[in-house]
Amino acid sequence: MKLTVKRFKELTLAELYEILRLRSAVFVVEQTCPYQDIDNRDQAALHLWLSDEDGIAAYLRVMDKGVYDEEVAIGRVISLRRRRGYALQLLQEGVRVAREAFGAQLISVEAQVYARSLYEKAGFRQASEEFLEDGIPHIRMLLDCGKEL
Repeated sequence: MKLTVKRFKELTLAELYEILRLRSAVFVVEQTCPYQDIDNRDQAALHLWLSDEDGIAAYLRVMDKGVYDEEVAIGRVISLRRRRGYALQLLQEGVRVAREAFGAQLISVEAQVYARSLYEKAGFRQASEEFLEDGIPHIRMLLDCGKEL
């Protein structure tokens, strides 16, 4: 698996198209959840994905403080090839990038409740009661990065 990290301006049209296609396939079609995925935050995000000869296997974006949350935030976490550890691997890379690029001490994520254990494996802890986001149960989770890298 190859890790790619790019800012929005560095994405090729083909990469951007594939990212948006995958997000739509999972978050809109598979989860039967019509919502506004293209939210004007991609331009300020770092985009990370794992890929091989078959294309993107897992994707997420990292946003600095103030773009989505008062903390550095990770979002749009997708693993297309499930139960192979790609989501956890990419989430750990996302944490590393959040710390290196944005100096994150605290990282937030709004996790779908069913995926709580994935985020817990990466060190995130539940920080809110359950709430509905676009009709899907979510929880806010936080990772305290501490001071060491």
